[in-house]
Amino acid sequence: MARIGVISISDGRDHVHARNSEFIQSKQDDLVRSLKQAGHEVVAGDDLVATNTLATSVARKVAASDVDVTVFYYTVWAFPHFTMLAADATRSPLVLVASTDPTEPGLVGMLAAGGALDQIGRAHTRAWGAPDDTELAEKISVRARAAAAVSALHGSTFGRFGGRPMGMNTAVANTDQWQRQFGIDVEEIDQYELVLRAEKADAAEAKHAREWIERHAAGVHYDGKKLTPELLERQIRSYMAVRDIIAERNLDFSGIKGQPELTEHFATMDVTEAFLNDPYDWNGPKKTHVCATEADMDGALTMQIFKSIAETPVLFADVRHYHADRDIWDLCNSGQHATWFAARSDDPAENLAKVNFYPEVFFFPAGGASVQHIAAPGQMTLGRLTREDGQYRLQLMLGEFESYDEATNKVLMDQSTPEWPHAFARLDAPGEVFLSKFGANHIHAIPGDHRAALRAVTEQLGIRLDEWTRG
Repeated sequence: MARIGVISISDGRDHVHARNSEFIQSKQDDLVRSLKQAGHEVVAGDDLVATNTLATSVARKVAASDVDVTVFYYTVWAFPHFTMLAADATRSPLVLVASTDPTEPGLVGMLAAGGALDQIGRAHTRAWGAPDDTELAEKISVRARAAAAVSALHGSTFGRFGGRPMGMNTAVANTDQWQRQFGIDVEEIDQYELVLRAEKADAAEAKHAREWIERHAAGVHYDGKKLTPELLERQIRSYMAVRDIIAERNLDFSGIKGQPELTEHFATMDVTEAFLNDPYDWNGPKKTHVCATEADMDGALTMQIFKSIAETPVLFADVRHYHADRDIWDLCNSGQHATWFAARSDDPAENLAKVNFYPEVFFFPAGGASVQHIAAPGQMTLGRLTREDGQYRLQLMLGEFESYDEATNKVLMDQSTPEWPHAFARLDAPGEVFLSKFGANHIHAIPGDHRAALRAVTEQLGIRLDEWTRG
């Protein structure tokens, strides 16, 4: 999940350290064991820090292991200047952790060290508890997952197929700002490259993929015009083309403009985008690759962070309609939802059994299949990175996806576009507040409550958090 450094800080008096060293080591071993049991890789310092030279050398060695977050551990009274020297030797986020064993003043050591860091403006967070306390391990884990997500952005590459779609300003970000603030490079790729590669893609694999979809899906509804076997295979070959470009150019995440060029003259990218975001395709399990429709850069950035935090696919949707009588939002757009969201199963057949491939609607004259389903119910974390006056903020909320009987689902879908995928969401945010303040037409979601880790992400990125609740 994350790589965590652990450095224990001690007393600088030789005779005191000699008395305490076995106690410190025992506590550190318990903490390391607890963090490993939580699924993390742990890099422990090769010595207990009891001198100024060790403070620097131990911290440098741990930092050289490219840890996502560094824990300074206080089980006894610890000389604060050791913390200052160790902090200077590492650039990772810091978590100061105190043992609450009352036989030794670990809390005193942490507070003295934390105050010293405050005085120089070095950001850190604090936690305390018994080393084998699962709640303590979770607090550290939250910071570590956030740090890993932030660290993963640096040195990554976003593949942008096409430019701004349909005048959509919120889909375009400043590439200089991305490089400066997040460490992300943007590779510009013309959509013609996708068309060219798709035309040359392996026809045998495309046929195999089409037959796999036909075999497992709830239905592939050919109409002889907007959706034919040939058009579905064109969409599949588009997926294969993007997959190859991703591998060749080492893209970490991407977005495809689509509209209007591809949707008017080639095919929609719904199948391509859905299966890129899925953890499988017709060849078996694979890594998910975040791909945002309409080349939505901030949407893709949000999805990449969400993916790192939750380790699941990420939903991409338009905020299509608010059913005020039900207090339910219809999150729906042209086929972008990964098929995984239909049942959230590790078995693609279970998900696809709830997915229909319908002919595209009038918006898209080139045709192709939309990837339609209703997202499975459950708790969700929803939000998006948006910008206000050029400054990033994370607009964040908790919610629930709901599903109803077949007749109710049909009534709700028929009020918007039934051929597209839908997530019926009850948001922990008042409708008036959401519609007045949300900074884009696209929203993103991951299963579970990941707000604590995302709060930590905003702290580590130095961006504003706008969190909405009904309270």
